[in-house]
Amino acid sequence: MSSVLKISDLHVSVGDTPILKGVNIEIGQGEIHALMGPNGSGKSTLAYALAGHPNYTVTTGTIEVDGVNITEMEADERARLGMFLAFQYPVVIPGVKVADFLRHAVTNVRNPDRKEGEGLIGMREFRKELRSRMTELGMDHEFARRYLNDGFSGGEKKRMEILQLAMLQPRFAILDETDSGLDSDAVRVVSEGLARLSGPQMGVLIITHHERLLEFNTPQFTHVMLGGRIVETGDAALANELHSNGYAEVRKRHPQVAAEEAAAEEAIA
Repeated sequence: MSSVLKISDLHVSVGDTPILKGVNIEIGQGEIHALMGPNGSGKSTLAYALAGHPNYTVTTGTIEVDGVNITEMEADERARLGMFLAFQYPVVIPGVKVADFLRHAVTNVRNPDRKEGEGLIGMREFRKELRSRMTELGMDHEFARRYLNDGFSGGEKKRMEILQLAMLQPRFAILDETDSGLDSDAVRVVSEGLARLSGPQMGVLIITHHERLLEFNTPQFTHVMLGGRIVETGDAALANELHSNGYAEVRKRHPQVAAEEAAAEEAIA
């Protein structure tokens, strides 16, 4: 039986500011969903709320995996259940090698009851798998010896996110504008890498402004976010429409939400 990530009437605030205002999405394993919307619409807030970031407070609604409410779970507990977030701005951790970081992460996800200090996945087994994944993604094996994201180019940081995805094999992957700041060649590499990893065991939510990341990852569902809400859902054709025409027509179709969006932007300014 396939797993389901269900987001129900989700309201999220950052500090005293409400950002999400009733988001509903259901993602099954094996499905690819695209989430699109103008800047400030709440896309990244949804990503961080799903991952359990402490600065994002769920005020109403639930996040469930197979009927289990994970809304109050810590980020590491969600990761052990099979949730994964690829960051828009990956964190730099000097002094921690890529291989060491991944070995600990993989061990904790595959052995969720492991206590700190207990044994890690066998080095020989891990190294073989890591090298295989890096070869599959066209990455130099020396990459594993470098410190995590330290001195990495933008493209290298995003490929590192895809490598983590490959090693952790989550049930649900959220990619928060992984194409942000990349040139066309780098976007293509990341898009192809994601396509190699997608399959019946992983549900994917791709948050993006651009069509290129969807080139090799055609979404069965495209959601449009405006003013902290999902205002439209369609298929890949909707993503193509947004890429070609922007959000002007969406705002015309949803004037009340567009007016609330404009009022919120004016209040911030």
